[in-house]
Order: sequence, then C-alpha cells, then structure tokens
Amino acid sequence: MKQSVKNILFPGIVAVVLIVVPAALISIGVLDGYYAQVLTAACINAIMAISVNVVVGITGQLSLGQAGFMAIGAYSCIFFTLELGLPLAVSLLCAAVFTAFAGFLIGFPSLKLTGDYLAIVTLGFGEIIRVLLTNLKSITDGPNGKSFPTILQDVHTGPFTSFLVITGTLALIVVLLQNFLRSSYGRAIFAVREDEIAANSSGIPIFRYKMIGFVTGAFIAGVGGALYAMFIGFVKPDIASFTKSIDYLIYVVLGGMGSMTGSIIAAYTLYMVQELLRFLQNYRLLIYPLILIFVMIFRPQGLMGMQEISFVRLVSRLLACISGKKKKGGVKFE
Repeated sequence: MKQSVKNILFPGIVAVVLIVVPAALISIGVLDGYYAQVLTAACINAIMAISVNVVVGITGQLSLGQAGFMAIGAYSCIFFTLELGLPLAVSLLCAAVFTAFAGFLIGFPSLKLTGDYLAIVTLGFGEIIRVLLTNLKSITDGPNGKSFPTILQDVHTGPFTSFLVITGTLALIVVLLQNFLRSSYGRAIFAVREDEIAANSSGIPIFRYKMIGFVTGAFIAGVGGALYAMFIGFVKPDIASFTKSIDYLIYVVLGGMGSMTGSIIAAYTLYMVQELLRFLQNYRLLIYPLILIFVMIFRPQGLMGMQEISFVRLVSRLLACISGKKKKGGVKFE
C-alpha cells in the first residue's frame, strides 16, 4: 500500500473507531448520560487546549486570554442563532470566523510585543472581554447569563448527538490542523518559533506568521466556545475569566507544548480525574497544581514533549504483527 494512502486511511480508521465505538455505547445505554456528558465536556476542553497550543506551543507566543475568545465564540453563536435565525452549523462557522476577526484585531497590536509583555497584554484583553460581556446587558443579558436551548440538550437524543457532533468536530480540527502544519505556512510558523532572527534572515515575514498562528488559535477557540454554548445551553461572562485561560494552559503544559495529541490526552485525563474525585468537593482542585508540580519536576517537557502519536505507524505495526502471526501459524518459510 502506498504511503500517501496510508497517511489518509489509517488515521481515518482510528478516528472513526474512537468516535463510533463510544457513540454506540451511549446509544445502547452502556454509557449513561452522565458519562456521555463527561466525555463530551472533556472533548470541548481538548479543543480549547489545541487552540492554546497553536498559539503557545506552535507559534511560540505566550497568550493568557484564550478563554476570552471562547466567550466571544459562545455569545456570537447564540446571537447568530437566536437573533438572525441561522442554522446551528452555519452559526458555529460564523461564530468561529467572527472570533478569528476579533483575534486579528487583538493580535495586531499585541504581537508587536514578546514574552511577558505579550502575556500581560493578552491577559488584559481577556479581562476587557469579560467586563464588556458583563455590561452589555442588551446583548448578553449581563452577569445573569444567556440561555441557549438547542437539540444537544434533548433528554433522549442529546447525549448521543452532542458526543457525535463535538467529537467529530475535534477529529476534523486535528486533521485540518495537522495538514496545515505540514504545509509551507506551518513550516514557516515553526521556523519563527525556533529562531525569529534566523527566520527573518531567511526572508520569512515574522509578524505575518505570528498573526496567522494567533488568528488560527482564535478560530479554534471560537469553535470551542460555540460548541460549549450548544452543549451546556447557558453561557455567563465568567467563561472568559483568567482562571479558565490558566486551566487550558495547564492542559498544554502537561501534554507537551507543540504536541496536539499530548494536549488532547492531558485535557481528557485532567477533566476525568477531576470528575472522578468529585466526592472530595473543592479539595479536588488541589489535584491540578500537584500534578503540574510533579510533571515540572520529573518531566518538564510534558507527557509527549513535541512528539505526536503516529496512528499510521501504530496501525502498520498492528497489521504487521497480525500478518506475522498468521504466516507463522499457517505457512512454513524456507
């Protein structure tokens, strides 16, 4: 089989299995509504972790306002659906594009800074977004929050539909992002991350590619915010808070800055651990800093570092093992 066919077929098979098997378990009742909601909420956190990783791990710019973009995506999706009457899928796409435009407006002055200064400015923008959402009562209903009833909250079909839609969106984001990073644009972004002076000497416009990475991260955060609004059905300005941005940054640091699969694994692991330890009440929040401390001591590069899980390699090895066992059992080699 040609390598190009393997690169498309094998990840597609793995993605289908990871989506269809849990969805089937949810539909037949093996996984009840609670576990379906936990898996779906963890998937939204994984999308947000990817959006942070695009800016922090791949582009190399420390941003602390990613939760603000999530809030813009959530509220704009509600506006496009309830006020303009657009279908949910169209509203999601429009909300992501609008969030990307907001990311462009914020990134244009912010990305002229670097390091701690950029982190402080993005933190300030995130807090400005939260304050605006709190005070624009005619649009956002202020601090009381805004309801958003959708088909994803249906008692009977909601858990299955929400899991299928949100997990499928995560898989689509990963596929598109991986292809983007393998393109010339992605290679240029990696070059800017590794050494701005060398990239500039090679003729790469640094600011342009920083902006591409920042806007791409905002676009993904807008998708995550829109899916959050559809899934939860209620949005408050608090989702743009600083602590939310830190939570998503922790996923990236734990999984490995620059690793998409690492961010996904960390988001699922931390969220599910938090749910499993719910009986500890607020003391379960101590798990985050403890895990982060141990990771920073024993594996400072994160669980995956900058490495990615290659599903092509995994499936190829599995098929090789299976075929090897069959040959050993049925045919004698000379």
